[in-house]
Amino acid sequence: MTPDFTPLKALGVIIEHNAPLWKWTTFQLGGPCPYFFSCSTPEQLEATVKFLVAQKILFILIGGGSNLVISDEGINCAVVRYVSLQPLISHTPNDITVSGSTSLDKLALYAAEHGLEGLNYTSGIPGTVGGAVVGNAGAFGKQVGDVLRSVTLLSSAGIKHEATAQELGFTYRNSRLKETGDIVVSAVFSVRPADRVILLKERDELLKIRWEKHPDLKKYPCAGSFFRNIEPTSKAQRRQATGWFLEQAGGKNLSVGGARIFEEHANIIVKGQDCRASDVYELSQKMAALAKKAFDLDLVREVRFVGKLPGVKESEKNIIW
Repeated sequence: MTPDFTPLKALGVIIEHNAPLWKWTTFQLGGPCPYFFSCSTPEQLEATVKFLVAQKILFILIGGGSNLVISDEGINCAVVRYVSLQPLISHTPNDITVSGSTSLDKLALYAAEHGLEGLNYTSGIPGTVGGAVVGNAGAFGKQVGDVLRSVTLLSSAGIKHEATAQELGFTYRNSRLKETGDIVVSAVFSVRPADRVILLKERDELLKIRWEKHPDLKKYPCAGSFFRNIEPTSKAQRRQATGWFLEQAGGKNLSVGGARIFEEHANIIVKGQDCRASDVYELSQKMAALAKKAFDLDLVREVRFVGKLPGVKESEKNIIW
């Protein structure tokens, strides 16, 4: 029996049945799910999660879908998407409060336009603020955990609570939220006043660097860097680019089915014609094996696989919720 979604629709939540998930990831891969809920505000999100918990409907949550590969078979649980087209942001001279549904790049633009320094390095990074906090996203040697002050979280049971940045256990491209499954409803970042003109110029330069190295998602659907960069062997060294190791090992020539390596970056898999999620998984396995054989490196995925994929063990699955 179909639940009565009237209370959620009254709040503006958009609900779809048997929704194709490929439309909601940057890789443009993924079969259907039974129910799909689009939430754009914290109020809609909280009401939807509490509704699903009360109805005992299993669900997972996604944001911008920039770090996901979803099975072509789809998934047999509901999906809640927490994304707002318009940024939900407020600020003081020393902090910015933003919804987890806001685009990370729009947050960076907002900060620069308002002369607030501390978030420019996130310029051009796809996905939402919530996803960026969960994965401790970053670039140019900086990461979200460096400037995050606190978050408002929603548990899988629909209970809201606050947490400091220190409580999230940030490490490189990781946080405790990947294990707890708590949703980032909103976040507060520490910033400081700076020259608006200088910040906007710096932002343009950072975007240019990203565009030179990363594919245009409209032409080359993908999830960005597939594996984390290599940890330094001593405190005096910086992390080393995994793409360099893969290129030295001949990784740019790899392909499986419709999945292939991006010609400008050996750590990025792009979707080609007739590409399937299983092609992406098999290609990532080949990349990992190549790095192991050539350099004895154990690569760690940044990208998450969701749903049933041939050859993927239960212990390997990285489901969001």
